[in-house]
Amino acid sequence: MKINNSYIFLKDVSFYAYHGVAPQETKIGNEFVINLKLKTDISRAAETDEVADTVSYADVHAALKEEMAIPSKLLEHVCGRICRRLLKEFPAIEEIEMSLAKRNPPMGADIETAGIELQVSRI
Repeated sequence: MKINNSYIFLKDVSFYAYHGVAPQETKIGNEFVINLKLKTDISRAAETDEVADTVSYADVHAALKEEMAIPSKLLEHVCGRICRRLLKEFPAIEEIEMSLAKRNPPMGADIETAGIELQVSRI
């Protein structure tokens, strides 16, 4: 069997964190939602059934949790930090698609979420 493309994903991962430009955002905090799609070759793990042959989504979640605990003004900065860390700690990740959204942002609008999406690769 030949696997043409393979991904590991984490969907709708929720964190309470203290990101934002307004002073109240860093004091009160807010709920954030992350979606990740990590391009990686899972063909060896498909054969061996060993977590060492893939990217552990539990380890990825632990990295997300640590990075989300560091307050930042901009979601762009948070995403950049997360992507750099994932590429550094998990050499098997070839590409990352990520979205980070803030629930009910304090901007005087009737809006569920606002955030950013990005795609990055090693090269």
